[in-house]
Amino acid sequence: MIDITDKNTVSREAMATGTITLEKETVKLIKENRVKKGDTIETAKIAGTMAVKNTSSMIPYCHPVPVMSIDFNFDIKESKIDVTCRVKAIYRTGVEMEAINGVQTALLTIWDMVKYLEKDETGNYPHTSIGNISVLYKKKGDSYTS
Repeated sequence: MIDITDKNTVSREAMATGTITLEKETVKLIKENRVKKGDTIETAKIAGTMAVKNTSSMIPYCHPVPVMSIDFNFDIKESKIDVTCRVKAIYRTGVEMEAINGVQTALLTIWDMVKYLEKDETGNYPHTSIGNISVLYKKKGDSYTS
């Protein structure tokens, strides 16, 4: 890992985003909370939160960061869901990897919960995709003393 010993402890914030494209009927069932596995959005939020908190155990050279805040937003549209994740911490390194990991895990969880609705007759997913994953911003604030 990179040595961050000499870096100042400061407030950190990052927001990431991504999109899952689904069939219109699948999105309708998500909105109506009629997916067999349960509440898709709440489950995705929980999974994303767990992913943020465990980023350093999933990405080998990522430092364990004491995360202080995690916020998710799910913007449900006609045939897609946009997910954003904002992460905050006071530490010596940024939290953009945590935000990206949260978004990706939330999107994968949505796919897992609705895959039975998205499969075609051959068992494939011709209309389902995850994409547009990016960091919207990252901020670094004032120094803090420990």
